[in-house]
Amino acid sequence: MFENLGERFNNILHKARGYGKITEENIKEMVKEVRIALLEADVNYKVVKEFTNKVLEKSLGQEVMTSLKPGEVFVKIVSDELTELLGGESKPLVVNGNPTILMLVGLQGSGKTTTIGKLANLVRKKYHKKPLMVACDVYRPAAIEQLKQIGKELDIEVFEKGLNNPVATSKEAISYAKDNGYDYVLIDTAGRLHIDTELMQELADIKQEVNPNEILLVIDAMMGQDAINVITGFNEAIDLTGVILTKLDGDTRGGVALSVRHLTNVPIKFMGTSEKMDGLEEFQPKRMSGRILGMGDIVSLVEKASEVIDEEEAENSIKKLQKGKYDLNDFLSQMKQIRKMGPLENLIKLIPGASKMGLNKIQIDPKQIARIEAIILSMTKEERKNPDIIKASRKTRIAKGSGVSVMEVNRLLTQFENYKKMVKSAMSGNFKMPF
Repeated sequence: MFENLGERFNNILHKARGYGKITEENIKEMVKEVRIALLEADVNYKVVKEFTNKVLEKSLGQEVMTSLKPGEVFVKIVSDELTELLGGESKPLVVNGNPTILMLVGLQGSGKTTTIGKLANLVRKKYHKKPLMVACDVYRPAAIEQLKQIGKELDIEVFEKGLNNPVATSKEAISYAKDNGYDYVLIDTAGRLHIDTELMQELADIKQEVNPNEILLVIDAMMGQDAINVITGFNEAIDLTGVILTKLDGDTRGGVALSVRHLTNVPIKFMGTSEKMDGLEEFQPKRMSGRILGMGDIVSLVEKASEVIDEEEAENSIKKLQKGKYDLNDFLSQMKQIRKMGPLENLIKLIPGASKMGLNKIQIDPKQIARIEAIILSMTKEERKNPDIIKASRKTRIAKGSGVSVMEVNRLLTQFENYKKMVKSAMSGNFKMPF
């Protein structure tokens, strides 16, 4: 997501920071590079023109020209304008309904039904609310069955009436939700291959019947600039309250995300970041700006960690490290918790300065982590508590038991010792980055 654009911006801003003095000439040169980077990322040309004009105008002001660190001021201007382009302030999900009714709409193939499941999962985990999913896509083969399967996987109830009229089903679902204490109702509506009058009329009828708190358009970020026309079409017909961009983990240049708000005035509320049921994030313009500009997103990293890492267990691990009692059981436990946060290479990209240090290029093989777990689980309790006793014969036995080579066992033991030293050094304030 935004990888090529991020690299281009990173190079431009690195150059800006290197200027001892900024002149009108080098500002114009940098803004020209920004313009090219945005156009290559498939950002709408009108958006690019307005954005670069604003950056140029502010950069030629007194604040930059007279600053002791003009490069840093230029970086801030680009960051602020990018945040504004992405929507400025984040627009959270409405929570004031009783129940709160969310109507999801979109074209076929956008990932709407899967997104219903992800959103219901997020509502339950993050907002601690009780969601009900409603199957109203009666035209696409197996759409109802797909939603039921998602509901079964997540242990979230699905309300369905087979191929009955979607408007009537929606109305019955709201009554059912009220009677059974549901906080959120998420309605999966029908899609089409393209916008047509029949589809829009059905959506308008459901809207009139249930009066949803939110009407969210699910759209594939890989559509390119055609997405703007789709958003505009839906918005004119049923007044959208927000957009959910899916497949932002795919091979997309990011132009849609940077063009949507400015061209349609419809805020991006969520973004799909993986195919898993926890792969949906609230869209935060400021944080996204930081990611694109290579500044990382430490807040999102902390949030992900707080969702899966047991605080008490983490504190115990720190105390053990301080006392020199941290063992391979603790290491294995922490590794399992970190795995729950998602692919490690995605987490690394959230670290500030990751792209500058080349960490964003790291590819971590999940099989390698599985092998580490297998090695530790092939050890005896005594060996895990005291790795120093693991000599040649024990290493051979562990290697056979875990299906790896003795060299891999040696590598793990070395990594474990280095990890303990690094963390201990960091806690004492003497830690230095190894690059």
